Amino acid sequence: MKRRDLLKLSLAAGGLAAGNARAQPASACSVDGTPAQFVPKKAPDANPLQGELEKYPKCPYCGMDRKEHHRTRMLVQYGDDLVDGVCSIHCLSLSLGLNIDREPKDIWGPDYGSAEAPCPLFPVDRLIYLIGADLKHAMTRRSKHSFASSDRAKEFQVKHGGSLGRFDDALRESYLDMAGDVAVIRRNRAERRRRAAEQKKPG
Repeated sequence: MKRRDLLKLSLAAGGLAAGNARAQPASACSVDGTPAQFVPKKAPDANPLQGELEKYPKCPYCGMDRKEHHRTRMLVQYGDDLVDGVCSIHCLSLSLGLNIDREPKDIWGPDYGSAEAPCPLFPVDRLIYLIGADLKHAMTRRSKHSFASSDRAKEFQVKHGGSLGRFDDALRESYLDMAGDVAVIRRNRAERRRRAAEQKKPG
């Protein structure tokens, strides 16, 4: 897959200024005020799958619990062995965009059709994606669930709709959905802050 070319095309089409938010080495931004989610703060990890939920419990981009969202979580290992454990393909898109000068070495996604908890992770090149089904997904209105079995993916498609594709298809659609998803997330979080403030007011 020409993933680097796909990323550049997606970022240009979506108008995301990733170049200005380019990730730096882990030691470069410890005290300069750069938002932590823009920089992998952990040490390089040559074996990220081993104990991945313990090592990467929270998504660095949105703060969501990856164990709670194990059916949508993803893991990316870059060529320098820096790793991002994220909650969803939405936040994976952020990681790939912000780390555009790092070439992904491996990317793993969950088998949504598995009965195991947590769902096992597989290399994304081996996964089938069901895009746009009426299934809930983390951080995006239009679901993009991955399956290790094409037959299982087709079973879900019959029940829940959507179209089948590969990882690159799901990643492209994630970038295309980014603006709308971010707007919804901001509205939802603003509403939660408003409700929290209302509850704190003296009765």
